[in-house]
Amino acid sequence: MHAPLTTAELAGAAAEKTLLRFLTCGSVDDGKSTLIGRLLYDTKLVFDDQLAALEKDSRKHGTTGEAIDLALLVDGLEAEREQGITIDVAYRYFATAKRTFIVADTPGHEQYTRNMATGASNADLAVILIDARKGVLTQTKRHSFICSLLGIRHVALAVNKIDLVDYSESRFREIEAEYRAFAAPLGFETITPIPLSARDGDNVTAPSPRLAWHKGPTLLAHLEEIDVETDLEAKPFRFPVQWVNRPNLDFRGFAGTIASGTVRPGDEVVVAASGKTSRVARIVTMDGDLASASAGDSVTLTLEDEVDIARGDLLARPAERPEVSNQFAARLIWMQDERLLPGRSYLIKLATRTVPATVTSLKHKIDVNTLEKLAARTLGLNEIAEVNVETGAPIAFDPYADNRETGAFIVIDRETNATAGAGMVQHGLRRATNIHRHASAVDRAARARLKNQKPAIVWFTGLSASGKSTIANLVEAKLAARGQHTMLLDGDNVRFGLNKDLGFTDADRVENVRRIGEVAKLFTDAGVIALCSFISPFESERRMVRDLVGAGEFIEAFVDTPLETCIARDPKGLYKRALAGEIPNFTGVSSPYEAPQAAELVLPTTDASVDELADRVIAELERRGLIDAV
Repeated sequence: MHAPLTTAELAGAAAEKTLLRFLTCGSVDDGKSTLIGRLLYDTKLVFDDQLAALEKDSRKHGTTGEAIDLALLVDGLEAEREQGITIDVAYRYFATAKRTFIVADTPGHEQYTRNMATGASNADLAVILIDARKGVLTQTKRHSFICSLLGIRHVALAVNKIDLVDYSESRFREIEAEYRAFAAPLGFETITPIPLSARDGDNVTAPSPRLAWHKGPTLLAHLEEIDVETDLEAKPFRFPVQWVNRPNLDFRGFAGTIASGTVRPGDEVVVAASGKTSRVARIVTMDGDLASASAGDSVTLTLEDEVDIARGDLLARPAERPEVSNQFAARLIWMQDERLLPGRSYLIKLATRTVPATVTSLKHKIDVNTLEKLAARTLGLNEIAEVNVETGAPIAFDPYADNRETGAFIVIDRETNATAGAGMVQHGLRRATNIHRHASAVDRAARARLKNQKPAIVWFTGLSASGKSTIANLVEAKLAARGQHTMLLDGDNVRFGLNKDLGFTDADRVENVRRIGEVAKLFTDAGVIALCSFISPFESERRMVRDLVGAGEFIEAFVDTPLETCIARDPKGLYKRALAGEIPNFTGVSSPYEAPQAAELVLPTTDASVDELADRVIAELERRGLIDAV
């Protein structure tokens, strides 16, 4: 057992000691929390009051009989103690004479894979526990794959509960061989197998005579000696701008944390997205200017020139630029109960930049048990896939394998602002840089002037049989009588041609609206008023179309008809069939409809005639100055 360090020893050694961030993972009940508790206990980092509380909690919640249950040092949530499992990610800090440690205890249950991924995102090494009785399990493989995915290159394979198999060397070798065979394609630099008993302390911090056949290190000795240093200072300079610091007219600086590399006053830097260059004038901190700053330093940079830089921009060296593109390939871990739908608009946050984005294609899911690539159209909670992503604006990035800071991103649900997924950039898509917009001699404004109107999209949304198409038809007829130029896009009609390959799953509905949105935008470029009549049940897709055009050019018209009225009308007999279970994914019956919360127009068909409602739409076009009033 290691002797505890005094305060003076800790302070004196702190400047020289390296930091190791590691996580424990594996299947549920493999002993992760017990192992961390053992490390804290044996390194004398449990205070007397904590020990007293632990003894009390062990009698109430413990699973080790009369002995202290060390897992309770880490399993702090009441729900965890009652269930005997880890739910959240728990971080603990400890130190020995050789190193300081931050350890993350991550959940074992499959439904908490997203929590495990959070713990792995900053770790240098993974302690993967395996119950000696059970061997390599599904969650062992899942967590190993996620560790590999998130850039962890070192594994300590802790074969725990070796006491429950009579300290069997043959069982240990069997598990080691099985794990190495599975992990071979994952690319770990080192795999160090260690037999141990976290409960009894065998081979955790000190060698055990009961494991004399093991000639390798104890777990703590391995953690103290393993070299995981990644020389971030030697990597290309990357500085994501977090904040533009402008306290007065005489100072303009750019604050952030250096992701990699080193910078000095006089160094030439480039704004990755715009290509504008300048030189660093000062490196400013609260303690005064610095002669240099390196990866991990939080500083404010001032430049010699007035360069347009905003939050989210990335500064780099001109000769070592990151990729800048609006399309890239990535691996994605989905963390939300609601499924990922390709074509749906999300937000992506990469470094300090947040932009709208869509998954344009889901190339395949990955079976974490076999690493087999599986065909898929959507992605569910805790599933992993390779995808192509398109962002609403070009964004600067590095492949995750080269730089974890500038190659990792999160996906944010635009409705709830919750984190929906975590991704790792693989590479930019070259097709994104091979095409350029072609400037037309006649622009949209000129086309609109020829038509004596301004372009717009009027988007009629509502349940089936709500009256959308009827109102849209009458609006177009009234506008045509006034000499206005329109195009009516109807939900049924486009499925005979442009969208005939799509069904009615959520994924297909998203793609249906995405295509129509792009077509409607082309009509606005022609100076036309596009009248679009689509159920379009999801708020996120309606917002996506809104974002395609300029401010004031999208008018959402909610045809507000109660479901009972729609069912009573049922002109096509669709509700009858849907209620009988003959039509799956039918909006309002077996598929949800998200009613607009802030539509520009609400058209209640039970309170007004179709003619009156059509006139309201035309009056709105006049009010906005899109057409002349008569």
